Amino acid sequence: MGLNIKNEKVHALVREAAERTGMSQTSVVEEALKRMLKELDAEQHTRLEELRMIAADIHAIMKESGYEPLTTDDLYDDEGLPA
Repeated sequence: MGLNIKNEKVHALVREAAERTGMSQTSVVEEALKRMLKELDAEQHTRLEELRMIAADIHAIMKESGYEPLTTDDLYDDEGLPA
């Protein structure tokens, strides 16, 4: 399996990381990608939790307001067109 990276800056970064850690260049790239994917997963989890908090806040506000929740019948008129 081959990966051909034609970016000298990336090559230099990989070489430096390999030298400083004593790892192979392949291991350095693998570790960097694992860390990046883990970070992306954590960011996605954080965003999801933030959205859940926003939804809970909206739900609480609507509940306190006394308004009835909208149903699909509220979204369309008698002819089935958007209200």
